[in-house]
Amino acid sequence: MQLFLKKFPLTPETTILDVGGFHKFWKESGITAKVTILRLEGPEKLPPDCPPNFTSIQGNGCDLRDHADKSFDIVFSNSVIEHVGDFEPQMRFAKETARVGKSYWVQTPAVEFPIEPHLLMPFYHFMPRPLQEKCFRFTTWGLLRPDRATLQEYHDHARAYLLSRRKLKIMFPDSEIMTERVLGWPKSYTVVRKE
Repeated sequence: MQLFLKKFPLTPETTILDVGGFHKFWKESGITAKVTILRLEGPEKLPPDCPPNFTSIQGNGCDLRDHADKSFDIVFSNSVIEHVGDFEPQMRFAKETARVGKSYWVQTPAVEFPIEPHLLMPFYHFMPRPLQEKCFRFTTWGLLRPDRATLQEYHDHARAYLLSRRKLKIMFPDSEIMTERVLGWPKSYTVVRKE
């Protein structure tokens, strides 16, 4: 958040579309900008003490047709693009982000990092699917003792299609790409376009 605020000094008039986020993330930061939280599952239920600068709506980051070009000052997304599907839906997500936002900030885990960030298992995302299924029970989800249906659900709906810097440059050609590193390994990328 500190890096985001350095890049984007916010005012109470700044409009932000947070694709896939939660109001708590923004509320705890003390931001007074106008934040619209877009959730695929439906609007987030905002608590009664939620400041009036937050709204929550249902929508799909790959199809923002209800929003005009450049209708938000900033489109923000934190670890969402890797969950929308493979390259084609990720490309739609990127195009919609660039269309709707005057500026944008899109963060995603790096595919090169040796530990898969959602399951916290080393090299899981490099394994062929049959081996992933065998190793799944040793992940953080393994405590659930997943059956075959749970494995299928994860791989069909929750699986992360992690991205490389090269693919992000194709998806967001007019952006700056910042790299977060841990022990020299790229851990995450953030693509930024500032108007």
